[in-house]
Amino acid sequence: MSVELNHTIIHARDNRESAEFFANLLDLEIAAEWGPFIAVALSNGVTLDFATIPEGSITPQHYAFLISEEEFDAAYAQIARRGIEHYADPHRKQPGAINHHDGGRGVYFIDPAGHLMELITVPYGGWTS
Repeated sequence: MSVELNHTIIHARDNRESAEFFANLLDLEIAAEWGPFIAVALSNGVTLDFATIPEGSITPQHYAFLISEEEFDAAYAQIARRGIEHYADPHRKQPGAINHHDGGRGVYFIDPAGHLMELITVPYGGWTS
């Protein structure tokens, strides 16, 4: 059996708020709700399992998502329409912009729990054959 990531737990102040924020932004489905988790399914079978924990216990993490150009256009339109602060860089020095790397586009933004989310259309280093 090959090794695959199955799920990851993302800490949130409010698991529903964070799951819906992410699912709505990327036009994804909330896959399941069980116990303390609300899961959002990605196209490769991985689920993001959002769990509510005390706000002071959340350590901000970075999550990067590879999406198509069309998905980027739709997500970026939502970011702009919803007034979500966004940046071209992870250090948040270039507000209101996107980046262009390896022939693709990227954007960083903060989710409701304070995690740094990244959307990219081309993997870093470009596509390999």
